Amino acid sequence: MKDVFIAAKDLTYVYRRSNTGGYKALSGINLTVKTGEFLAIIGSNGSGKSTLARHFNGLLKPSSGSVTVAGMDTASVENTWEIRRLVGMVFQNPDNQIVSSLVEEDAAFGAENLGLPPEEVKKRVAETLRLVGLTPYARHAPHLLSGGQKQKLAIAGVLAMCPTCLVLDEPTSMLDPAGRMELMETLIHLNRDMLVTVVLVTHFMEEAVLADRVVVLSDGEIALSGPPVEIFTEVELLEELGLQLPTALKIAHGLRQRGFSLPLDILTINDLLAYCKNVLVG
Repeated sequence: MKDVFIAAKDLTYVYRRSNTGGYKALSGINLTVKTGEFLAIIGSNGSGKSTLARHFNGLLKPSSGSVTVAGMDTASVENTWEIRRLVGMVFQNPDNQIVSSLVEEDAAFGAENLGLPPEEVKKRVAETLRLVGLTPYARHAPHLLSGGQKQKLAIAGVLAMCPTCLVLDEPTSMLDPAGRMELMETLIHLNRDMLVTVVLVTHFMEEAVLADRVVVLSDGEIALSGPPVEIFTEVELLEELGLQLPTALKIAHGLRQRGFSLPLDILTINDLLAYCKNVLVG
C-alpha cells in the first residue's frame, strides 16, 4: 500500500478582503495524495482548484484545518524549506519561471539555490533535460523555445531539485493541442517510470482521464472523488457542475443512449478506436 504523502484535513481557506471581510475559497476539504499517485483536480472557474494546489507546498496556509506534507505541517515556518524541496510547483505561464538566458542555466537555478556542488548540479541538469526532451536545446535561449518546450523547461528546473512530488497548476492552458499532448506524455513518463507523484490541476477533461484518480471541486468543496472510469460516468452531475465530458466519453455516452452496449472503461479516443476496431474485426 502506498504511503500518504499529502494530507488535507478539514481545510478551509478564506481570502481576506478589507471591504467585504473575506471570500471562502475552500471549505472543509479532506483529501490525501499517496506517494507515486497521479491525481487530477478539475472543476469550473472559481471552484478552488488553484487555491487547493497552492496549499500543497505551503504557498498558502490554511485559515483553519491543516495540510501536511510527508508528515510536516505546512503552517509551521520551520518546515517551509523542506516542504518546497519535496513539492515542486509549476504554474500556467512558464515565462514567469524563466530566470536565465540559457536553457541549461535556467534548469540549474533551483538546484544551485540548494547549495549543491557544481558537478552535482551539472549532472542533475543533464539528466532532467534528457527526461523532458530538451537536451538538444541546452545552449539555446529560452525565449526561442515553443510554449510546450518552455513548460518542459519549467518542469526540468523543478526536477533538478529532486522533488518527490510535482504540483502543476493548469500547465497546458496556454499550449496548443500538440503541446498539451507532448507535455502530458512527459508527465505520465515521470509518474510511471520515474515514480514522481503528480498533482495536475486542469480544465481539460482529456487530461484528467489519464490520471489514477480525479477530484472534482465545486464552490470550494469536493463534489466527487474516484478513478476516472467512475467520475466520468456521472454525466448529468458533471454537466450540472459546468464540466464537459471528454470527446471520447461524449461519443460513447451518445451511442449508449441510442442502444449500443459500450463498456464503461472507454475514456480516450484510442480506447474508442480500439473498441470499434474489435467490433468490426469480430
